[in-house]
Amino acid sequence: MKSVQAIIFVVVAICAHAVTAKLTCELPPVEIPKDWITMVEPCTLRMREQVQEELLAALTYMAMGAHFSRDTINRPGFAKLFFEAASEERQHAIKIISYLLMRGELTSQISKLIQNPMPLNESWESGIDALKDALKLEAHVTRKIRDIIIACENPSDDGKGFNDYHLVDYLSGDFLDEQYKGQSDLAGKISTLGKMLDNYGALGEFLFDKKLLNGEL
Repeated sequence: MKSVQAIIFVVVAICAHAVTAKLTCELPPVEIPKDWITMVEPCTLRMREQVQEELLAALTYMAMGAHFSRDTINRPGFAKLFFEAASEERQHAIKIISYLLMRGELTSQISKLIQNPMPLNESWESGIDALKDALKLEAHVTRKIRDIIIACENPSDDGKGFNDYHLVDYLSGDFLDEQYKGQSDLAGKISTLGKMLDNYGALGEFLFDKKLLNGEL
C-alpha cells in the first residue's frame, strides 16, 4: 500500500512540474529604439567616473567619523559632522546613477561603477587637520564636476557631440551650488576652530566639538 502511494506521489509531482514548465513565460528581449539616448561618450564616461569620486568621498568621511568616534579620541561633534557628510556623498552617487538611468546610459554596467574605493586616510592628528582635508576633498570633487560640465557644454568638432544643456543645468544647479556652499561652510569652520585654538589652546577643540554636537556651528 505504501509503495502504491509513493508511486502516485511521484507521478503527481512529475505532472505538476510538467504543467508548471508549460506555463512558464519566456519572452524575447524587447527591441527599444535608441533615438532617445543622446548623451555623448565624454559626458557618459565622466558621469560614470563621478560615481566613484562620490563614493570615495563618502568612505573618507566615514573614516573620519569613525576616527573621531573612538573612545581614545571622543569627539562626538566631529563624528556627527563627518558621518552626515558621508551620507550626503552617498546620496550624490545615487543621484548620478539615477540620472544615468533616466538618460538610458546605465543598463548592466552598474558593477563597473563601483570598484572598491578606499578612504584617502584613516586617522587624523587633530580636528582642524580633518577639516582641512575635508575642504581639499570637496574642492577636488568640485573640480571633477566642473570638468564634466566643460566636457558636456562644448560640442566636438567632428559633429558627433552636442551641448547637453540639461545635464549642464542639472550639475550646475544641484551639485555645484551645494559644493560651493559646503566649501564655504568648511572654510568658516576652519577659521573659527583656528581662532579658538589660538585663544584656548587644546581646550579650543573640545569647545568647538561641543558646538558642533549642539548644532551651533
